[in-house]
Amino acid sequence: MIFETTAIMNNSAGSVLPFSVFITTFVLGLIVRGMLFLRLSRWAEKTSTKMDDIIISSLKNPSVILLLMLAVYLALAFSSLPGTVIAAINKTLLILGIIFLTYVTMNFSSLLIKVYSNKLGSGVAMTSLAQNVVNISVFCVGTLLLMSTFGISITPILATLGVGGIAVALALQDTLSSLFAGIHIVSSGQIKLGDYIKLESGEQGYVADIGWRATKIKMLPNNIVLVPNSKLTQAIITNFYLPDKELAVLVDMGVHYESDLQSVEKITCEVAGQVMKEVAGGVPDFVPFIRYHTFADFSINFTVILRAKEFTDQYLIKHEFIKRLHKRYDLEGVVIPYPIRAINYSQEKAFEAGDRRLQ
Repeated sequence: MIFETTAIMNNSAGSVLPFSVFITTFVLGLIVRGMLFLRLSRWAEKTSTKMDDIIISSLKNPSVILLLMLAVYLALAFSSLPGTVIAAINKTLLILGIIFLTYVTMNFSSLLIKVYSNKLGSGVAMTSLAQNVVNISVFCVGTLLLMSTFGISITPILATLGVGGIAVALALQDTLSSLFAGIHIVSSGQIKLGDYIKLESGEQGYVADIGWRATKIKMLPNNIVLVPNSKLTQAIITNFYLPDKELAVLVDMGVHYESDLQSVEKITCEVAGQVMKEVAGGVPDFVPFIRYHTFADFSINFTVILRAKEFTDQYLIKHEFIKRLHKRYDLEGVVIPYPIRAINYSQEKAFEAGDRRLQ
């Protein structure tokens, strides 16, 4: 009985020490980790390069896994576990190490592509398609390493995937068509996130995301239109952000035939110039102009050419221009005619007299 009690106490003492080492190491590690990343973040804010920010962001969350591995490793050094158990735990630590490296690489790759593609203006990394392609590629490599760690031969699996891939490709040809179409859209750079586009079917709005299956277009009424990538590559699209965001704003108008066209041109251009300089979205350096083009039924028609910084700015520009021009025309006595129907009474009377004779 005494020997059994002594054995239990020894086992308890033997398990308390490794557990204490594990808890102490993990808690101290969390404290040191918090202080370290706080100092690194402050240092990174003072530097001009983005590489240090990328490295810190990539390591911050996965570092908890590294602390856990370190705490387990030190606890094993003070334990009296059987060799088979220690070997199993060491293999688990190796698996955690591979997971740690995979997670860090995924974060680092995504952030790196995102930062430098935004710097180049390509918009590639902002799409969910590009993020998913990078993450899946890194995840596949990490999975293959894990399988190799467990002693699973990779070659037969790759051969099986090669044969089975044909059947999968046939079953998912529509999905794969959209996937490769999305990759083409992203790599071509002709449609980027934030661009304002219009489809030949009439839908128009900002490109919100380019996914692996469909592209999201956010319309001005705050609705989302999902267009399959395969159809988007075949559609006729107007991109209002290419070659740049600025675009001409055309306002069609007409004045009375008795108007002084020279005076109308001067007044209209003066008002348009004020709108360009004072209204948000206008291009201050642009000099507006008009072009007369039609002798219409009741007016001489012309087009006023203004300029906006981007597509949606044209609405406020037109709004302010029409208000100000209407007020100025009223002050200057310029008449904006409207359709008039004239009745020829003599012709009507002759028709009525002829109709009576026939009766």
